[in-house]
Amino acid sequence: MDKGKRPVEIMHIVPRVGEEASGPSYTVVRLCRELYAIGENLRLVALDGNGGSETIPFLETYPMRPMFRRLGLSPRMHGRLVGAAEHADILHNHSLWMMPNVYPGWAVRGKSCRLVVSPRGTLSRWALKRSAWKKRIFWALLQGPAVRRASCFHATAEHEYEDIRSAGLRGQPICVIPNGIDVPEMKSKPAAPSRVLLFLGRIHPVKGIDMLLGAWAAVAHRFPEWELRIAGPDNDGYLPKMQETAKELGLKRVVFCGPLYGEAKQAAYQEADLYVLPTHTENFGVTVAESLAAGTPAIVSKGAPWSGLEENGAGWWIEIGVDPLVACLENALSRSPGELTSMGRAGREWMMRNYSWPKIGRMMHMTYRWLLKGGETPAWVRLD
Repeated sequence: MDKGKRPVEIMHIVPRVGEEASGPSYTVVRLCRELYAIGENLRLVALDGNGGSETIPFLETYPMRPMFRRLGLSPRMHGRLVGAAEHADILHNHSLWMMPNVYPGWAVRGKSCRLVVSPRGTLSRWALKRSAWKKRIFWALLQGPAVRRASCFHATAEHEYEDIRSAGLRGQPICVIPNGIDVPEMKSKPAAPSRVLLFLGRIHPVKGIDMLLGAWAAVAHRFPEWELRIAGPDNDGYLPKMQETAKELGLKRVVFCGPLYGEAKQAAYQEADLYVLPTHTENFGVTVAESLAAGTPAIVSKGAPWSGLEENGAGWWIEIGVDPLVACLENALSRSPGELTSMGRAGREWMMRNYSWPKIGRMMHMTYRWLLKGGETPAWVRLD
């Protein structure tokens, strides 16, 4: 049957999904749900150990070899992908640097099945500096040859497009399609004894929490009505380091909330007056979109692709570092509740206008059809 008429057969591959619903754990699953709703014949393949898998009807999970958990070595997953590539139209790989991200490139070798690769921030300069020598070896032996079999790359922002090209991947088109966001029902902000500056995300060196604590030390005494809340799961023991830093700085009104999921996470966004992400690098920064969708304006560093904050009157986009963050906090924390509410409303309208999941799903769907059938190149596909 003509591929333009029947549902496209797609298999998405990501190392992990989970109830924490952050980063690819949220965005990949949510993209798949939208494509599934469109009517594509879709499966999502991941490694075992995925919380909430019973709520994802198209999810398949495969066991890892216990001795190689960091690499995610899974012969059964590899076999499944090799078999799928015999009849599937597209394998869509998300992320890099684990064996589940290598297997798709092996699977499509010598077959008509197309490979789409979404690096999901793993080719940024900051990411490449982490365990750099290991990644150079892994790239040369496994990851590089696998991704060069891609028919198309997917970037979530212009700067990720540049990261892909900087990695020497120049022979394939790149579709620049942002992540989407679910816009929740707007609720009245609850009365609170203090105004809340919120960070929500992984407690990890890339997020710039050390800079946030340093900036808070410089401004907190001027804004006694404000409280800093830092919410998120610990990554590799970084949380105790940040708690010790806060203690050494003698910080007041700083609360480490731990990980927040589901309704508790949504409540945190809606209770906050202002969100902050002083990150070194993000391919998208889904927490920014989540805060704006909840009606909370944001301060975001230029490590994340959120220049539209200022264009849409929804927050601030600042240079990376303590001094720029101090200057911005001096400005933002002095704003009245009404001013910040108006900025949050503008951000929410922006999210509904440009980042709805149905729109993002249709863009990816049209990209797949273009890869398979040709025709006019979609406006978001870069051929240069």
